[in-house]
Amino acid sequence: MNLAIIESVSGPVVRARPEGSFVMREAVRVGEKGLLGEVIRIKESEIVIQVYEDTTGIRPGTRIEGDGLPLSIHLGPGILGGTFDGLLRPIADISINGPWVEPGSVTSKSAHYYFIPQVVAGSSLQAGAILGRVKPKDGHEQRILVPPGISGVVEELVAEGEYRDDVPLCMLIDEDGTRHPVTMCHTWPVRRPRPTAARLPSDEPMLTGQRIIDCMFPIARGGKAAIPGGFGTGKTVLLETLAKWCNADVIVYVGCGERGNELAGLLEEFYQLEDPHTGHSLLKRTVIIANTSNMPVAAREASIYTGVTVAEYFRDQGLDVALMADSTSRWAEALREVSGLLGELPGEGGYPAYMSSRLADFYERAAKVRTLAGETGSVTIIGAVSPPSGDFSEPVTSHSRRYIRSFWALDANRAYARFYPAIHPLHSYSTDEERMANWWHAEGNVHWQELRTRFLTLLEEQAHLERMARIIGKDAMPAHQRYILMCAELLNEGFLRQSAFSEIDRSASPDRQAVMMRIIGEFIEQAERVVSNGVPPELISRLPVFRRLMRMSEEIPDGEWETFSELADTLNKSMVELADSGQPMEDS
Repeated sequence: MNLAIIESVSGPVVRARPEGSFVMREAVRVGEKGLLGEVIRIKESEIVIQVYEDTTGIRPGTRIEGDGLPLSIHLGPGILGGTFDGLLRPIADISINGPWVEPGSVTSKSAHYYFIPQVVAGSSLQAGAILGRVKPKDGHEQRILVPPGISGVVEELVAEGEYRDDVPLCMLIDEDGTRHPVTMCHTWPVRRPRPTAARLPSDEPMLTGQRIIDCMFPIARGGKAAIPGGFGTGKTVLLETLAKWCNADVIVYVGCGERGNELAGLLEEFYQLEDPHTGHSLLKRTVIIANTSNMPVAAREASIYTGVTVAEYFRDQGLDVALMADSTSRWAEALREVSGLLGELPGEGGYPAYMSSRLADFYERAAKVRTLAGETGSVTIIGAVSPPSGDFSEPVTSHSRRYIRSFWALDANRAYARFYPAIHPLHSYSTDEERMANWWHAEGNVHWQELRTRFLTLLEEQAHLERMARIIGKDAMPAHQRYILMCAELLNEGFLRQSAFSEIDRSASPDRQAVMMRIIGEFIEQAERVVSNGVPPELISRLPVFRRLMRMSEEIPDGEWETFSELADTLNKSMVELADSGQPMEDS
């Protein structure tokens, strides 16, 4: 065991005199309480350590012990449905002194699970192979895999039954005759991506149930997205909505530097909410990593690596995982604070020069892969960004844009007008759009790409015309321009707006989104033809069917396809009658 003696302490940064051979990123234990830290700088006669717990009371002369291993976390079936701190230590097992976590107080507790083997003695297993399944009493069934780096022939194997998670389930003998016991749990370094057989191109979206995302700015399964927005624009609410309604098997939610009351509310809500996919509590398929703003700042820097390592663990079981990081700005602020204590030269915005590469390390772990067991799994990363004063040119937002493929910009004006989701359609983009077109075509929405382009063009024209309307008045504008404003209003209110409180519209299936797109596209096309024949747009907006179109998202539930067909027929009849008579059809 390597030893070192502390020479100085500055917040979470500790400088020590080594009495052994330490290596970069080695995990260490500081003082009598065994505070967890990590070696981040090595000199000939000095090592610098980043401590992930409160260093109050630590003084020069205190001993440091090196683990000889990189900073790692404990992975196993007990993770799903749990709440942990930034280093995956279960909060339920942490000693709490008032509102604070007692440093060095984490104790590891074993649990029992019912194990069902899927191999037999004599089987030859490679790394990542499926050893068996466990059935938690009130959670999702999970697979037990041979840890990466271990392979061999099964010499011994336990029978089906209930076992403690730290008891060896089987014994593998490799080619050199070395025996490797395999338990339900294993450790893995948080900064090292878990191995895969291959990275695969993603040809399907991760569906979120939010029309402005799925139809306008989709994210591929295994893709990466950023949600930038100023204070009060709805980042956390949107992430919570995506966590509930996206079609991922497992949700990993990382509360990185956020307010404690927000995470407490999240825990309460997830416990009470019903998972629409399973009928159980939403918390049962969720892993929450809570590293609030009053917790040690250094642990904030490690929390997102902890989150993505947990996501890769479930991905290796052949599952689709969605990782929500709220927020990467607080993570970057932790980098900046520790960098200042280290005396490093600041870069843009005071952030360290290596912030960009750290962001890349994080986002590049998102992927759709073929696992070592030969199955397909994915990790989709969605990171919230909190730019000061909503300035998207600040460093964290601008660097994030280099590594993500979907950019969902939240707009303060939309948020203050209670427009939800407050994603601005002209400031957002998705580079996965062309790949997702084939998926939508296969689902029956063959005009998806054409309609999406038409909608975005319409909204861009609306932005130009609204400035003119404020100057000269809407009534003084030509009929075609008033038609554009009318169609854009329908698109915004009848399609892009969704109420998180609506039983009908808080989530929309792909089929419902597709039929709504088609009906609105038909209205835009027919209204243009009617207006070009001399009918004022105001007559169209007074049609009863126009009001029904504005309310169809709230009034027509998923599955009522006959009602949608009847609405489309009424639209066609109304437009034909209006074109013939120049008068709106009476409401029957």
